[in-house]
Parts: sequence; C-alpha cells; structure tokens
Amino acid sequence: MNIAVVGASGAVGQKILEVLEERQFPVDNLYLLSSPRSAGTTVQFNGQEYTLEVLEPASFDKDIDIAFFAAGGGISKEYVDIARDKGITVIDNSSEFRMVDGVPLVVPEVNPEDVHDETLIANPNCSTIQSIVALKPLQKFGIKHITYTTYQAVSGSGVGGIADLKEGTTTTYPYNIQKSVLPHIDSFLDNGYTKEEMKMIEETKKILNDDTLNVTATTVRVPIENGHGVNIDIEFENDFDLEDIYKALEEAPGVIIRDDVANLVYPLAEEANGTDEVYVGRIRRDLSRKNGLHMFVVADNIRKGAATNSVQIAELLQ
Repeated sequence: MNIAVVGASGAVGQKILEVLEERQFPVDNLYLLSSPRSAGTTVQFNGQEYTLEVLEPASFDKDIDIAFFAAGGGISKEYVDIARDKGITVIDNSSEFRMVDGVPLVVPEVNPEDVHDETLIANPNCSTIQSIVALKPLQKFGIKHITYTTYQAVSGSGVGGIADLKEGTTTTYPYNIQKSVLPHIDSFLDNGYTKEEMKMIEETKKILNDDTLNVTATTVRVPIENGHGVNIDIEFENDFDLEDIYKALEEAPGVIIRDDVANLVYPLAEEANGTDEVYVGRIRRDLSRKNGLHMFVVADNIRKGAATNSVQIAELLQ
C-alpha cells in the first residue's frame, strides 16, 4: 500500500513509522509530510532513507492509499478533506472529527466492525483507548456508571511537555511539573470540566455505542515521561462474581492482568512503556456501594494510545 504520514517529524508520527516497520505493514511507497521547519531532514524506514517533504495541498496529488494524520487538530481541519477528495483514506489522530456523526471512532480490539468503506476514521483520545480496551469485556455485565481519574504522563503534551519535566520550565504547563501534579489537561470549559475530561466522557459512549452510560472524569498530569494510568470506578446494573470479572479480562484481546498485591504486582508505566498491551490490576470490589468495582489501567500512551492503534486500524483496511 502507498502510505503518507502527516506530522512525520513529531513523536506520534515517528512512532507510527516504528510500528509500521515492527508489524511489517505492507508499504510500497512512503511519503513523509511535515512543517517547513522539519522538511529536508531524513529518516530510516525498512532500510531505506526517506526525506521529509513540506505539507501542502499538492502533497495529496500522489497515488496514496492511506494517510496517517498526526499533526494536531488545526492541520487535520485544513488538510483532511483535501486528502479525502483525492480518494485517500485518512486515519486521524486529532480530536477534530472524533464526535462527528458518521465518522467511526475505533479501537480495533473493541469495535472493528465500525470500519467499513469510510474515507475517514478517527483515532480516540489516548486515555480513552486504554480504558475502553479494559472496559469492553466487562460491558456484558451491564455497566451503569463509570468514573475516570487519570494520571497522564507529560509525553501526552509532546516534546514541550517532556522539556518542562526535564528542565523544570513552564513553557507548556502553567506550573512546574517537576514539583506538582496538575489537575488540568487542556482548557477549562464553562461546565468546570476540561476538554480532556469531556473527550473521555463523550468518546466512551460513542465507542461502546451506549448513550445511556453515566460517565464522569478528572484528568491529571503527573511528572513522569511516558505511560498513562487510569483509575476506573465502575457501577454495574447487577451483582457480579469477581472470578467472572477476572476471566473476562484474561480472555480479552490486548489485556494483560497484573494483580498480585501480596507480591506488590500491579500495573506500572515502566513495564507498559514500549509495549502495545493494556495492563490491568488493583481489581477489587467497591466497598462504598453495591455492584461497584475498582481497577487500575496502564498503557504506553504514544504507542497504544496513538501510533499502534492507528496502525491497527490500517490493518483492518487491508
């Protein structure tokens, strides 16, 4: 297949290339598109050297089958329709089209059936992706209410977030991320939630195809470089057996259980980094309410939370 990567110089774009190579995705011609600042630099892919080109409308005049967009909402808003008009299928990592009616929002382990003949498929928010992978196998027990509390690494803010963590600067964050956790990801809305929180709420309902779900979220930035954690509190319609919960998670694609508290085994970002699985642990009943469950979920937010999920979507299109 002929592939283009928009934002090829960024963290997610670079990781998409890495994952395409690892998974031996059948790439014939490869086009790497970037800002003028990065154009002209070279990268290696499958033993060949490729030069980054300036992104412009004419970039999509080439024979391209799939274009991965990993350059932010503004670029997606400007260029996605140009690519689609040329008959190119777009897999978009921004939030620009996620909640648009008719645009599938896809996590391949969860709703691969939503990929048909569309020319635009949206990649969900990073924290939503890992949460949904763990929630989907439990949907059969009748999920009534979900509460998310996230612990999101600075790599979710790109190179600027990583620089703030390493240097103690406040270029990306309003406060020194070396010294605090920040209960603030993306801008605040009139309802008191942040955009990041509303993304998780709305995307969960869309991916699970259940508008009746009650979902709330608090998203927090923490001073680690990579690997998001999410505490998920679930209320089910009816009582459940913990053994059935474990069995459902053990059988779920893309899930690894790390839950042996007697030996201090639970999900860690250090273990998740560099992998494509979702790690689940601290699985226990919620003692404060009937039919409640707690679990803690960790994943590599740049891989499963962005690049790998995008490549998995492309694999569904083969």
